[in-house]
Formats: sequence, C-alpha cells, structure tokens
Amino acid sequence: QVQLVESGGGLVQAGGSLRLSCAASGRTFSDYGMGWFRQAPGKEREFVAVISRNGGTTYYADSVKGRFTISRDSAKNTVNLQMNSLKPEDTAVYYCAARLGLVVHTTPAQYRYWGQGTQVTVSS
Repeated sequence: QVQLVESGGGLVQAGGSLRLSCAASGRTFSDYGMGWFRQAPGKEREFVAVISRNGGTTYYADSVKGRFTISRDSAKNTVNLQMNSLKPEDTAVYYCAARLGLVVHTTPAQYRYWGQGTQVTVSS
C-alpha cells in the first residue's frame, strides 16, 4: 500500500496563492493515479484535480480550472497542488488520494488510500 501525508495548508487572503504537497511513502508511487479532493463544513467531499500515473493526463473541477495546477514528481514521490487566485469558497480540508491503476477517476469512492487532510482557509 501507499501512505500519504499532506502539507502546505494554512490561512490566505482572497486572491492569494498556496501550494499543497502530498508525500507518498513506498516504492510503487508510479503505479498510482493521484487526486486532490476537498471537503467544506456541511458539504460532501468533492473532486478538485487528478493526475495519471505518468503525469501525462490531468483533469480539474470546473470550479478550479485555470486557477489550480496538479503535478507530480516521481523522483520525490510527491504530488502537488498549486492554488492561485484563491476564493473564500475554496475554504475546505484538502485531501490527497491514491488509486492503484492506469485509469484516472474523479469520484472519491474510486480512491483507496487517503491522507489525513490539510486545512485551507481563504479570508475575504
């Protein structure tokens, strides 16, 4: 299996930027598609971004498209989420998730492994 630990969350003013990182342990990181999801109070966990095993394919939720960028570094076993032009509605706990396989998915139920989450708060 793979263990995931997120970092980089915090408090930022609207319009600002934040970069989240997810460190994956194990020697099979390249076998996993990686995704970022978020969950705000009173809301269901929702898809943010996903990247394929080799980094060649990415998908973004419409709400973050053009503002967020997902990337992965196979040498460092990390997946990152660069968040720009942050809005108050981006406030949520952000989770890194991993799914073994080639096909990428955008639903939380398709992901087997999850990090503990990191809080992102965007002030008005």
